[in-house]
Amino acid sequence: MKTVEITSGVHWVGAKDWDRKIFDALIPLPQGTSYNAYLVVGSKKTALIDTVNPGFEGELEEKINEIADVADIDYIVMNHAEPDHSGAIPYLLERNEKAVLVATKKGADIARAYYDVPEDRLMVVKDGDEVSLGGKTLLFIEAPWLHWPETMFTYLVEDKILFTCDFFGAHLARGFYDDDVPDLLTHAQRYFGEIIMPFSVMARKALQKIEGLEIEMIAPSHGPIYRNPGRIIEAYERWSGGETREKVLIAYVSMYGTNERIVKELAARLTAEGIEVVVYNLVNSDIGEIAKDLVDSRAIVLAAPTVLGGAHPLAVHAAYLVKALRPPARYALIIGSHGWHGKSNEALLEVLKGLNLELLGTLDVHARPGMGDYNELVRLTNLLINKVREG
Repeated sequence: MKTVEITSGVHWVGAKDWDRKIFDALIPLPQGTSYNAYLVVGSKKTALIDTVNPGFEGELEEKINEIADVADIDYIVMNHAEPDHSGAIPYLLERNEKAVLVATKKGADIARAYYDVPEDRLMVVKDGDEVSLGGKTLLFIEAPWLHWPETMFTYLVEDKILFTCDFFGAHLARGFYDDDVPDLLTHAQRYFGEIIMPFSVMARKALQKIEGLEIEMIAPSHGPIYRNPGRIIEAYERWSGGETREKVLIAYVSMYGTNERIVKELAARLTAEGIEVVVYNLVNSDIGEIAKDLVDSRAIVLAAPTVLGGAHPLAVHAAYLVKALRPPARYALIIGSHGWHGKSNEALLEVLKGLNLELLGTLDVHARPGMGDYNELVRLTNLLINKVREG
């Protein structure tokens, strides 16, 4: 893909990674991703905002050289030090003897550690600091823990463009602008669940910081650029504010069919009462999809058999992810099954300890579900329905 001038003097010079299928050795990327970098050309100076993932340095250099010689860049702005955004910094500094790296104080510390950036090529900025390029002014806004401690936003004052790196991002290689992707908010919600949800408090603070800005375009470092910024800002206000729906997420493992039967009965009863239900069999589920649905689910149900004195490992992994992602769900049910002794519920509850979840009850089925088990399931289902409707 060639460079794209998103407004006069501001060029997308990033890369599309159609083939990447996993991120951080954890997050599936079913539709690849992009590494968005932006070249801002003023009348006096030039700045590059963010770079690309290692392996795409040559493509980045080639795109920059379509507009201006890479050796003439004055500033490289590092909004976030993670390698998928800053991995090309050493490459660029080798080819440019004058550019300085612009970062927060913590960003500068990380740049030294990760990229061996020397002191004389570091420019530390804080909230409200500005750099003039000549007719184009970069305003820096510290936005820590989105999702590393050094993160910041860069606002292009004259053009009203907010460069937010991971914030407002989406793992997508397709599309360039938000209106190119009809289901973009679904992908953005998935990305929020995977990356930003554990830092919702800091997300709310960042949203407050940008409230007074006139924003005509949001340019993140993953996924499409927003020419209609209001839709993603409004969505982030909901998601970071913990706004949930009458929705229950059920994640289960079933070895011999017991948990599957219980889960199907539970899902059918919830659906019949108008409660939105999403069901994931952990054997073959995409954890990114689970993260997406955790963003606005009001209740979580985990179901797993006992294996070797504990819960099935896939369910333990799911419970750990729930704890790590810290979703806004308020209620939980734990369902187990066992042969000679039951320990799965106990193991899952131990993993979830510390979360702000009200446990509505547990059900542990011996061998296969009987009438007593189904009666208890009906009781728990009715309790769950009432709680979810209360909000």
